[in-house]
Amino acid sequence: MNSKSQTSAASVASPTSPGPVLITGASSGIGRSLARHYARAGRPLVLVARNADRLQETAAELVALTQQAPVVTLSCDVSDAASVQEKMGECVQTCGVPDLVINAAGIVNVGRFVDMTPDYYDRNVRVDLDGTVNVCRFFAPLMIERRSGHIVNVSSAAGFLGIYGYTGYSAAKFAVMGFSEALRFELRPHGVSVSVVCPPDTETPGLAAERAERPVETEVIAGNIKALDPDVVAAKIVKGIARKRFYIIIGATTKFYFRLKGLLPEIFLAIVDSDVARAGKQRSAT
Repeated sequence: MNSKSQTSAASVASPTSPGPVLITGASSGIGRSLARHYARAGRPLVLVARNADRLQETAAELVALTQQAPVVTLSCDVSDAASVQEKMGECVQTCGVPDLVINAAGIVNVGRFVDMTPDYYDRNVRVDLDGTVNVCRFFAPLMIERRSGHIVNVSSAAGFLGIYGYTGYSAAKFAVMGFSEALRFELRPHGVSVSVVCPPDTETPGLAAERAERPVETEVIAGNIKALDPDVVAAKIVKGIARKRFYIIIGATTKFYFRLKGLLPEIFLAIVDSDVARAGKQRSAT
């Protein structure tokens, strides 16, 4: 754990202050935007990410932004279960048990299933699903013991819509949805809240690279859902957390497909089949 150049970690653990907000994937994208929000709100923060340099840049930005909220950084690969247990244990000793844990760490490896190597495919599952489970496995028992807390797992629109070219990512994010639903039922009797977030495409640093790897069919389908600014997404997540919503579905189009898939799945399948057929014609014409 590294608190160098940030407010001392001891102040994060102060009994007179609110418990910290722990955010994984905090060095970029939605995680970084969420960190900005909670820093402005004066909440003590524990920021978790693999890239230590970018993590330090984020922490320095937040300290300069508010001059108030304590910020502690934790370089950790959430897909490594042993590392999570070790690093989160150190975190709790220094900062206490977080009031709010947001699992925003994730990757998107795209492509047609038959073209992807096993490791490239499985990386989605190791980071997006196993990373979420590893963090929850550590904090859920502590929140149960304390009888309070809130866990927020970031899934995706691809967590309830199977999207062409996203077999690995959708598999992982569908699993995050199911895991979060089951976890909600288990933790609610103990006073612990669970939420699951489903954003559409968001303008994060990884989106451009992701788009470059997408099959044509994916672009046609994704063209129906506009990419959102991460600060807009973060604001909607924060509102959903404050209201203790379980499903935090972001964007009008995403909400439409969430309802459509639940009520009339055959129509959803027909719409996507039509998009895939149209993309195939476009590819053949070029």
